[in-house]
Amino acid sequence: MCIFQRLCYILLLGTGAVAFIHSPAEAGLRCYVALIGVFALLGAGIAGRQTWLQHLPEDRIPACGPGLDFMLEMYPLADVIKQALRGTGECAEVHWRFLGASIAEWSLIWFLLIAGSFTIYLWRLLTIRQT
Repeated sequence: MCIFQRLCYILLLGTGAVAFIHSPAEAGLRCYVALIGVFALLGAGIAGRQTWLQHLPEDRIPACGPGLDFMLEMYPLADVIKQALRGTGECAEVHWRFLGASIAEWSLIWFLLIAGSFTIYLWRLLTIRQT
């Protein structure tokens, strides 16, 4: 799950960089902002799932599965993504905390902040056009 969160961060950064370089007009800017919002919400969903797994009682944590490299070699990509997004016991482990929150919790917070700020920005873009 953490790999998919990283992928969402890369997609956010890449979309922002392309938008900055492209410097589109209003309609294009709205598309980029909406796309960033979608990637942020996708990342928030994945981080939320991992946070949920981390807060499960010990007896409810799913068993650890095979590594991502092994699954990519042995299974179709759709099955790998489905299994990875379900999470395993490895995803429930908390390796360190900062200010009481795990990496997944911090990731969830940042994805929600990004999604919220870009939603507000998109709303302002849409309302400015109407006035």
